[in-house]
Amino acid sequence: MTPDDAFRAELRAWRRDFHAHPEFGFEEHRTARLVAERLRAFGIADVAEGVGGTGVVATLRRGSGNRSVALRADMDALRIPEASDLPHRSRTHGVMHACGHDGHTTMLLGAARILAAGGGFDGTVRFVFQPAEEWGRGALAMLEDGLLDRFPFDEIYGLHNQPGLPVGAFRTRAGAVMSAEDNFEVVLRGLGGHASRPQQGREALVAACALVLNLQTVVSRRVAPTDTAVVSVTELLTDGTRNALPGTARVLGDARSFRPEVSATIEAELRRIAAGTAAAYELACDVTYTREFVPTINDPAAAAAALAAARTVVGEANVAEAAEPNTGSEDFARFLQHAPGCFAFIGNGEASKPLHNPGYDFNDDALPHGIDWFVQIVRDRLPLRESQP
Repeated sequence: MTPDDAFRAELRAWRRDFHAHPEFGFEEHRTARLVAERLRAFGIADVAEGVGGTGVVATLRRGSGNRSVALRADMDALRIPEASDLPHRSRTHGVMHACGHDGHTTMLLGAARILAAGGGFDGTVRFVFQPAEEWGRGALAMLEDGLLDRFPFDEIYGLHNQPGLPVGAFRTRAGAVMSAEDNFEVVLRGLGGHASRPQQGREALVAACALVLNLQTVVSRRVAPTDTAVVSVTELLTDGTRNALPGTARVLGDARSFRPEVSATIEAELRRIAAGTAAAYELACDVTYTREFVPTINDPAAAAAALAAARTVVGEANVAEAAEPNTGSEDFARFLQHAPGCFAFIGNGEASKPLHNPGYDFNDDALPHGIDWFVQIVRDRLPLRESQP
């Protein structure tokens, strides 16, 4: 099952080509075209393009089994300028594969090639290549384009590389594995003026600074200690300049949680604190609060199957159940609202740069492990009957 040396060289070439030509969400035209071409070259005739915009779904059937398993990879890159001197560095200014989706796409292609050539399962496999994961819209777009009706599946599995985890290591858990992500923007409006005469206006910057500090009490004083939550202010923007006090300030950020009730508490408290802070400084206040990602909740049986498949391909010593959930967010969660499944993590190496870092690169040594895991999942979940070859 493990790719031989020649196949590994091909995989590295594919992955580095994807890395050199990154495409932002819903702009993955070249990536999707190459994915579809390769799937057809493997002998998979049933390949649908343009699903949810730029998504690709391939269907492979073997035997007479009526169960189906979906395997998912994301294809999009980030609007981050790459800071490396790698020969395969990004050739697209301001865009790079800083999260390893080039590797995820390559691993799923490798699994498709092995399963198309060797079979070893009874049923249907859906290979789902998703666009626009990074901004939480790609899974929804595929679902709204009839994914479940056009390409039904009983279970779905996906993975993500994890910097700091050794290559060949796997981690996942039953239940909550990644958090929801909410975004917020608070706009404070007053009356700007000259920096030398603050008494003549109602400037917004001091109020914005107070708001940033006040928001720190949402988690510490309004969320139960037994619940995980994060509220982070990530931007503070004003219309002021060096000698002019701003009349408008924008405070932006995001919140993470694992339960809808906690998300609702965060929103309610944020609105209350923003309104109170604005009133104290005689400012008007507008709050926008949106929910971008839902929590990623692994099905217990699917998580057990994912861990079992990992033990088969990399050995017991390299597999562990994750002790706690990750407060990052993942668009794969949308699929888990409709079918049981599991999202897992594969090691990208202990020396790997962090995700979303301009110096990050996917570790090609991880490719065979991800491929083997995808293949094993299919063969475990769609087993051959004893009479089948």
